[in-house]
Amino acid sequence: MKGDTNALVQTSWQKVAAIAPQAAELFYANLFAADQSLRSLFTADMQIQGNKLMQTIGFAVNKLDDLPTLVPVLQNLGHRHAGYGVHEAHYKTVGAVLLDTLEQGLGADFTPSVRDAWASVYNTLASVMIEAARAAPAARMQTG
Repeated sequence: MKGDTNALVQTSWQKVAAIAPQAAELFYANLFAADQSLRSLFTADMQIQGNKLMQTIGFAVNKLDDLPTLVPVLQNLGHRHAGYGVHEAHYKTVGAVLLDTLEQGLGADFTPSVRDAWASVYNTLASVMIEAARAAPAARMQTG
């Protein structure tokens, strides 16, 4: 991932992290509006889930320039998500919802350059998770 792209994501994430509880709540509201069937994948308290989401995104964003540390974490997440019943198609939904949520949360700061940076980073990170999920022995990730 390019330095300029990473810097745009990291700078914009600082603004989102400042409103993390609201951002998480908005993300999940948008996710379930986009695909109600995903609601069944979440059995934990949604506030706890939201905290985990924000921590995980924050970790990934902060490690964009440290791929040797980030990639194994993403691979582990991919394995775990496959075990939870996440399908490959869900990553596309989540990516779209993430961009929509960032746009809502950042407002005018969500410029076309910031959108492109987030889309690029998300697609790269999601690809690592998807490949790991495909390789997970217990997970038979569905591609449809």
